[in-house]
Amino acid sequence: MAGGQVTREDKVNLEEKFARFSEYWKPKIVGEVNDFYIKLVKFEGEFVWHRHEDEDEFFLVTKGEFTIQLRDREVPLREGEFFIVPRGVEHKPVARKEAQVMLIERKSTVNTGDAGGARTVVPDWI
Repeated sequence: MAGGQVTREDKVNLEEKFARFSEYWKPKIVGEVNDFYIKLVKFEGEFVWHRHEDEDEFFLVTKGEFTIQLRDREVPLREGEFFIVPRGVEHKPVARKEAQVMLIERKSTVNTGDAGGARTVVPDWI
């Protein structure tokens, strides 16, 4: 693994990867498929309202639970469930307690979408 990047021959253990970081709302890259990154992120508290004009966003809960707030409804998600936020839809993830989440996103996806601000991060490989 050069530079922390996973090769196609490497097996990835999600539990081990999640154990390598503790901060919330800062996605970490654990793999790539074509033009998409596989990211892991821990949620706790509330994120910011935002949208991705040109990109869908895939959320899979691997541990815990959280809610994706949309302007017209809420989508509660538990372990083993996923939801795809369609491009252009404003949303805000909220977690009362820590949730561990896998994201599948285009490499160009910015975590805060159109909101920008202090919570915008460039994810690292772990």
